[in-house]
Amino acid sequence: MLKISSLTVEHLSEGCVTDKPDPGISFRLTSDRQNVNLKKAKITVNGWTEETDSQILIPYRGNALQPFTVYRVNVTAEDDAGETAQAAVSFETGRMGTPWNAEWISDGAYSFTEKKVSPVPMMFRKKIKCTKKVREAKLYATALGIYELAVDGKKVGDRYFAPGFTSYKHEMQYQVYDVTDMLTGDNTLTAVVAGGWAVGSFVFTRINRHDADRQALLAELRITYEDGTQEVIGTDSSWEVTEDGPYRMADIYDGETYDASVDEEKIIWRQALPERLKFVPDLRADYSSPVRSHEEIKPVSCNKRSDGTLIYDFGQNFAGVIKLKIRGRKGQVIKVRHAEILNKDGSLNVEFLRTAKATATYTCRDGQQEYSPRLTYMGFRYISVEGIRQEDIEVTALTLYSDIKEIGNFICSDERINRLQRNILWSSKSNFVEIPTDCPQRDERMGWTGDIAVFAPTACFNFDIGRFIKKWLIDVKAEQLPTGGIPNTVPAQGYGFPATMPSMAIDWWGDACVLVPWAQYMAAGDEQVLRDMYPVMKKYVKACRFWAGFGIGRHRYIWNTPSVLHFGDWVAPDVPKMSQWQKRSKWTATASLYNTSRLTAMTADILGEKEDAKYFNQLSERVADAYISVFTDGNGKMKEEFQTAYVLPLWFKMFPENVQKKAAENLAELVKASDYCIGTGFPGTPYILFALADNGQEDTAFKMLTNTKCPSWLYEVKSGATTIWERWDGLDENGECPISDDGTDMMISYNHYASGAVGAFLYERVAGIEAIEPGYRTFRIRPLAGGGITYARGTTVTPYGRIVSDWKIADGTFYLDIEVPVGTKCAVTMPDGRTSEYGSGNYHLSCPYT
Repeated sequence: MLKISSLTVEHLSEGCVTDKPDPGISFRLTSDRQNVNLKKAKITVNGWTEETDSQILIPYRGNALQPFTVYRVNVTAEDDAGETAQAAVSFETGRMGTPWNAEWISDGAYSFTEKKVSPVPMMFRKKIKCTKKVREAKLYATALGIYELAVDGKKVGDRYFAPGFTSYKHEMQYQVYDVTDMLTGDNTLTAVVAGGWAVGSFVFTRINRHDADRQALLAELRITYEDGTQEVIGTDSSWEVTEDGPYRMADIYDGETYDASVDEEKIIWRQALPERLKFVPDLRADYSSPVRSHEEIKPVSCNKRSDGTLIYDFGQNFAGVIKLKIRGRKGQVIKVRHAEILNKDGSLNVEFLRTAKATATYTCRDGQQEYSPRLTYMGFRYISVEGIRQEDIEVTALTLYSDIKEIGNFICSDERINRLQRNILWSSKSNFVEIPTDCPQRDERMGWTGDIAVFAPTACFNFDIGRFIKKWLIDVKAEQLPTGGIPNTVPAQGYGFPATMPSMAIDWWGDACVLVPWAQYMAAGDEQVLRDMYPVMKKYVKACRFWAGFGIGRHRYIWNTPSVLHFGDWVAPDVPKMSQWQKRSKWTATASLYNTSRLTAMTADILGEKEDAKYFNQLSERVADAYISVFTDGNGKMKEEFQTAYVLPLWFKMFPENVQKKAAENLAELVKASDYCIGTGFPGTPYILFALADNGQEDTAFKMLTNTKCPSWLYEVKSGATTIWERWDGLDENGECPISDDGTDMMISYNHYASGAVGAFLYERVAGIEAIEPGYRTFRIRPLAGGGITYARGTTVTPYGRIVSDWKIADGTFYLDIEVPVGTKCAVTMPDGRTSEYGSGNYHLSCPYT
């Protein structure tokens, strides 16, 4: 039987509110028969009907959508055997450009001039009186800062950090909440607005007031009564405001201070005043994946120190907030600090947080009460609790991350690798908080482009990040520099590197504007993301070409600007200092230029830009020729040898075919000389196992994968890591951090997903699942066994359905079970070299294995 297993609008199966005039409709099919393909589908919306054989983000092309309207999408699908299936889903339009019947408001009497801190949270209120029965009430809201709404003290919605983190000067989101059931006649609507990213201190230099001098709120309550009349209540000078509420401090890095003993009857309220913004952002209905609480984690232990401080271990490093149930007395102060690791004496290691205080301070009222921060988050495994006895408090924690759906997984017979996969997942969740961050704990949590550039394929296998990543790419596009360069963190929020030449294009970090949309395109079949980002890609690669063009002859294609203007082979463990990582930039930058020009050529070809495709193809060919001619002896040997220098041209196939395997042999010799330890930084780490295994060095690749010596992936696992470390040598054999003054200001995070990009090797080689066409419309399953692994299972959900590769070795036989989605084709290559093609369905295969 044919079924529509998923039907979405703008990636959402429910709750979609959009201002897009052409929202994208997608659906997946399942069937209990084999070799099933979609023949046609009929989509009906708002009187518009489209017949199509596509399933991915089919744009609505009917009459103009009207604001504040619910629309129903009906889909009827028919397969090639004549079976049919039906499904329906609804979506809602937002304002669609309707002017707000509201003003931006703030506290005109409040100002703060102190640097490197966040403002005191503002609290707004409005008393509402409904004289008739309410049929529907929708609340539209946004803020400069981050806001929390409540009706009569009850929280509205379940998201954190609204309106979300965007490049505020270009675009801001607003949210829509259904508050129909919350309005009872006489109500009080309140909003708390903290500084957040827009007004509070942010980036590690602790810049504040980047987008505004103080917080501001914009809200509109639209009430429809049973008799059909409407009332609109917007923010204006009839609202009241105060800084005397229970939220006394809120800061992304420093934490939150909440005073539950505040007597609300004694709060002094003032008239809110209209606020003039420094800029006019484009306000759009929420197009992100909102941050919500997900798992609730209980501590695995509690130790009481001699001074009475309680140390809790949650057994897992993550991003989130604590949740406390307290028996307290009025005025009692409880202080909670957070950290990733402990010192040798059992106290929290807060040194690596740098300036971040990461503290939640709560002042009690009398009796039983609960507290969990709402206006900040931390990255931690351990907390210290002061000011209360253990018997008077119950501690749990809530994980916080953007609402990304987990769609992929990998397990195998080696439990250490399974732990590595779990570490990859946890680091992904911890750093997908509004934007793709670098780490969730110290005074950073910034949208570093280099991390997601290399990690995107791994992320796309494990999670549906369509809305999340496309929202961030809107900001990448908005913040591209006039010169073509991409800020190294997006949104930049005032941070620039290098400070002396912030307009320069930076290899690998800027490459995110090419690598991330390409990864999303291949995983999700979303051609529109390429179309949207193509002008950015083209401008960026031409900027890179400019910076590489100062040499003579072949050196005109060697990107060799001063190393201090690059990150180079960032955190490569075979050299100890930042300056040494940067000095490898002429290799990493030149390989970057080859890769981005090649992918931009492929994008141009897909989009029908034939002349561009020709230009960028020629550029990539010349860069490859220059790299091999300048950096190697012409026979596969680097003149200056280090792992990344080999890995990049091997993976990108820059070497001539007749010397590719010789270069891989030289890389393998380097790896063996390092006792199979990793020697690559950010640019080389994602690809080193591919570079080896795809060129006849499978054994070397698996020895590196399964190595437990430092530096290696499984050394981290052996050391008790529950997330991916920023640096390979984060802890030594004694459990102490050996990081010294290497030019990075004691830079060490234990929750930093970049080197977790190795996940792609587990999925694409060990499980063997690899897309041939975008969206896995055609794909291959070609498992690679090694390293003593006798069983592996990889799964991911594609736009067409679930793919499964499940294999084991037993009694001299290789057994493979596969699942192929409806509408796709799979080429299966068994270890004996036999290749067969399969349509949709489940299949059981085997071959001799020696």
